[in-house]
Amino acid sequence: MKTHEAQRATDPRNVTLALLIATFLSAIDGTIVSTAMPRIVSDLGGIQLISWVVSVYLLTTTVSTPIYGKLADLFGRKPVFFVGAIVFLAGSMLSGLSQTMGQLIGFRALQGLGAGALLPITYTIVGDIYPFEQRARVQGWISGVWGVAGLVGPLVGGLLVDHASWRWVFYLNLPFGVAALLVLAASLHEEIAKTRRQIDYWGALTFTISMSCLLYALTQGGTTYPWSSPVILGLFGVTAALLAVFLGIEARSPEPMMPLRLFTLPTISLSNLSSALVSAVVVALSFYLPLWIQGVHGRGATYSGLALAPMSVTWSLGSIAAGQVLPRIGIRSTALLGVAITVLGSAGVALLAVSTPAWLLIALIAVLGAGFGLIFTSFTVAVQSGVGRDLRGAALASNTFVRALGQTIGIAAFGTVLNTGIARYLAEHSAGVNLSGLGADLNEIFNPERAQSFPAALVASLRDALASSLHEVFVALLVISAVALVVTVWLPRGKGAPAEAGD
Repeated sequence: MKTHEAQRATDPRNVTLALLIATFLSAIDGTIVSTAMPRIVSDLGGIQLISWVVSVYLLTTTVSTPIYGKLADLFGRKPVFFVGAIVFLAGSMLSGLSQTMGQLIGFRALQGLGAGALLPITYTIVGDIYPFEQRARVQGWISGVWGVAGLVGPLVGGLLVDHASWRWVFYLNLPFGVAALLVLAASLHEEIAKTRRQIDYWGALTFTISMSCLLYALTQGGTTYPWSSPVILGLFGVTAALLAVFLGIEARSPEPMMPLRLFTLPTISLSNLSSALVSAVVVALSFYLPLWIQGVHGRGATYSGLALAPMSVTWSLGSIAAGQVLPRIGIRSTALLGVAITVLGSAGVALLAVSTPAWLLIALIAVLGAGFGLIFTSFTVAVQSGVGRDLRGAALASNTFVRALGQTIGIAAFGTVLNTGIARYLAEHSAGVNLSGLGADLNEIFNPERAQSFPAALVASLRDALASSLHEVFVALLVISAVALVVTVWLPRGKGAPAEAGD
């Protein structure tokens, strides 16, 4: 690829604007759709399928990400990004036109297939058009978009549902997506060498099936099916078998979908491992802190949402700060600072008690957000700079993939910890409190009005059970954060970018 000629013809400012728009669309999707789900169920029915509206999108996004990354290395960033964006916009339009819950789930799967291209190729383009000294700053802006999306997503979703229609939650993507594509078409120029490309079809197929089985097992295990059920065990068996086949294919393929030599590079392998660990912490905090606020403190859902808002703000600030300090102190030092802040915040969360004041919990949430902003900006720049242009797409796709995988494994593992802890606590402490006789279970304490109708002793017992089991989850988060710190310590030292052969 004639990268230097292409870069001279590229307008970095307009390209960055287009990428920021595309990132925002990808980032806002989760929060804006979640806000609209009650109205969607009201119109389409199928409440028993509600979780699949989100799950199928995450599954197809996660599985398709590494495939898009490799295709971007083979055929160029621009055409592959366009294909993904067009599929995403088509899925958005069709989702808005859905007449049944089954249709919506199918079109969300299509939307996710397109979304798998947006994030990794955005990071790849940034790595291509900016030198190392500027990547951190631009990456900080892009990472900050996620924080902004976390704040405005629920608000925009609520306004659209209340004053227009839930369908506009999906239609909103169309004008902004088309605008981003038009700007990118005019601003980003690549010259791709016209040589025969070998696509790793068998590698892509075995990877897709194995990871689909794994993600389905992780999301359905312990809920739809017991972990020891033949279905879940069978899915894990298929995953292991096909993963072994996939690795064999990749070792022999002239153009492997996932080049195995990436995992021999310390910068890539360590950044990916630490990213996966921290991603598990992020998803657990986002999921379980609201349970603490609503179930243990007895606050409402609105208060719970507002309490998490500081994380979005400080995440954005941490990302922007990383862009400023990373060129000065280096990737490793910036990442270590972020992980150390995360360990500190996780330690505070692990020490939460029923009597902990709300302001202290909100302060801990803000501290954690700043750490996450520093961490993910640092690791993205590390992966961008750790390989040459010919591997950058696959490398960044691998980083995006392991983050999603870390979140999926984390939420499944922590759910098991929570449920086991609750059952054990109630078995040990509920003598004299007849839960079944009162027709109550732990779910009721998340409704403040319903909880007020129960005897105080029952409410206290249920809240203590939840607090005790959540404490076990939070201690596990502290351990994982500490492991991530140890992994990050092993990142290569130095302030500058590693050698980037092929640039």
